[in-house]
Amino acid sequence: MSSIKVIIDNIELCADENKTIMQVAEDADIYIPHLCHHPDLHDVGGCKLCVVEISGKNDIQTACTTKIEEGMIVKTKSEKLDEMRRLSMELMLANHVDDCTTCPKYLKCELQSLIQYLGVSTSRLRRTLNAVPVETENPLIIRDLNRCVACGRCVRACHDIRGVGILDYDKNEEDRIYVGVKNGLSLSDANCRFCGACVEVCPTGALQDKKGVFKDGNRDDVLVPCKHECPAGINVPKYVRYIKDGNFDEAAAVIREKAPFPKSLGLVCMRFCESACRRKDINGAVSIRELKRFASETDSYKWKDKSFKKDKTDKKAAIIGSGPAGLTTAYYLAKLGHAVDVYEKLPVAGGMLSAGIPDYRLPKEVVESEIDVIREAGVNIITNSKVESLKELKENYDAVVIAIGTDKGVRIPIPGSDLKDVYVNIDFLRRDLIDIDIEMKKSVVVLGGGNVAFDCARSAKRLGAESVAVVCLEGKGNMTASDEEIEEAIEEGIQIYNSRTFVKIEDNDGNASGIVCQEVEDFHFDENKKLILNIKENSEHSIKGEMIIFATGQRADLGVFKEIELNGRGLVNIDDCYKTNEDGIFAVGDAVTGTASVIQAIAGARKAVSSIDKYLGGDGVIDEVLSSEQPLDPMIGMEEDFAKKECSHYKCVPVDKRINNFNLMTVGFDTKTAQCEASRCLQCDLRPKLTKAKFWTEYKVK
Repeated sequence: MSSIKVIIDNIELCADENKTIMQVAEDADIYIPHLCHHPDLHDVGGCKLCVVEISGKNDIQTACTTKIEEGMIVKTKSEKLDEMRRLSMELMLANHVDDCTTCPKYLKCELQSLIQYLGVSTSRLRRTLNAVPVETENPLIIRDLNRCVACGRCVRACHDIRGVGILDYDKNEEDRIYVGVKNGLSLSDANCRFCGACVEVCPTGALQDKKGVFKDGNRDDVLVPCKHECPAGINVPKYVRYIKDGNFDEAAAVIREKAPFPKSLGLVCMRFCESACRRKDINGAVSIRELKRFASETDSYKWKDKSFKKDKTDKKAAIIGSGPAGLTTAYYLAKLGHAVDVYEKLPVAGGMLSAGIPDYRLPKEVVESEIDVIREAGVNIITNSKVESLKELKENYDAVVIAIGTDKGVRIPIPGSDLKDVYVNIDFLRRDLIDIDIEMKKSVVVLGGGNVAFDCARSAKRLGAESVAVVCLEGKGNMTASDEEIEEAIEEGIQIYNSRTFVKIEDNDGNASGIVCQEVEDFHFDENKKLILNIKENSEHSIKGEMIIFATGQRADLGVFKEIELNGRGLVNIDDCYKTNEDGIFAVGDAVTGTASVIQAIAGARKAVSSIDKYLGGDGVIDEVLSSEQPLDPMIGMEEDFAKKECSHYKCVPVDKRINNFNLMTVGFDTKTAQCEASRCLQCDLRPKLTKAKFWTEYKVK
């Protein structure tokens, strides 16, 4: 590669002789008007906006298609060039809708920016508009040909960058050229891969992402919604692609970079990533959680060779609570070289993972296997050890972290709440660990509509209850429990009563015998967050049950930590660095946020660790690269019936095989199914790799 000298607008430049004038100008941050040009696409010079004058040549040249030559002198500005550009722009605008304010690209449109730069007015144009209906029926993408200027960027992106080739030029009945889909098909039927490259390079509003597909925010983040919505920021497309390619160890390593509980997450994660998955609007989200489970179950732990372990420091940290937040904090602090002791009041470590989520959803041995890895990092876990004094604990440690979670059930103060055989959710789920003598009854009523309520109800069924009912305030479709929990519970014979408020627990000689309810037509919270109910007249009724379980919420048991300031929600008050009001005492997890998911607890703990490590004299850096660099091939190619590839979900053991035991009730993917499901991914992480178009205002020389 040899370098030659050229002059553009009196600026002398050295550049590769194989580059075009446009490329050299862009490298030097010199603006030459353009529309059909895009840095990632081959140039065709179609828009005629990048015209330049070259000394010694009579003809005007297009900068994007003209290669530089030694000593070339280029002029990008003159009255003649401006006139040519304005004419080219007016010809494009003649068939372009004149209403910018209704376009989603308003103030973010390259065409609009060029109109401003060139000073073009549409007032003297002879309009040749031929309005066509806006195509909104395609998944994810809106096509508004009224805003298309036939620059061809989308066509070249589809053919040359992605190798899909479903977009091309066509002519309508009036012999006018337009960009169409192959054979006039819908995007799905034409085998579109929905990668979004065409939308990304479109300089007008002709191709748009449907409203709501992406959230506002940093472009590189929001364009990969699964990763963006994962609280821990796990690189979902990367491990999904590794699974598709058959590299399962690398897939597991990607997950381990952000989360020390991949097996548990593979079974109980709340799937925020799937809720954000763009594929859901085509024919169902990619089953990301199941792919996480598959990767963790096939993990051979080769990632350990790349895992960091810093030299020992002379600092000691105590963690109160061994749930996912506490153990994540302990894990990374130990890897950072600090001595870490974890104090757990229960006989087992794991918090709600081990002592809250039933074994049929998350077996204890799975959690224990992940805790073993945390112990290997140097974490000392002390069970059956309840901390009663922060002051005494702090005397022996440089930092203390409160991570106790919200493991205290809440009884609604209604008549009968203290009767025999009335329990709270956490006590019932931990019945074997906290020495509570619970005699199962034939009929059980669970109050609440969340996942924990269904854990209680389904556990009661497995423990021998013949009749189990879930009664909740929320209407059908608005329950906080996941759809799968509800569906599986119904399969297991659990009855659900929606839109009910609780009046009292019926008393039969000191024993609970049922719950008196009223039907709720609607409810809301006022400005003081007080619940306002609209009760249906004459709707009072009784639902019989010899055991009542409150599953209407839970809170953190912070009574012994009297020196710690709490907020209005009764949770630990912290600053942005997870510090409490007491020096050297931090807090993380549900005690700070309220009851949240496992992945949210992990994410919060990772942030807290950085602050704690800095407090202890470290640099706070916990990021690690456990997986190999993964080259991204933008040429994804066409795949027949790609949009129709069916979604694979986990499989439940048949009801009659699961209803009388606590064995794991789900079956994960086999290799073939996992790779097939991974191949459904739209590979959204390819889109941010496309060069973001620069507006003329962003150039140094314009």
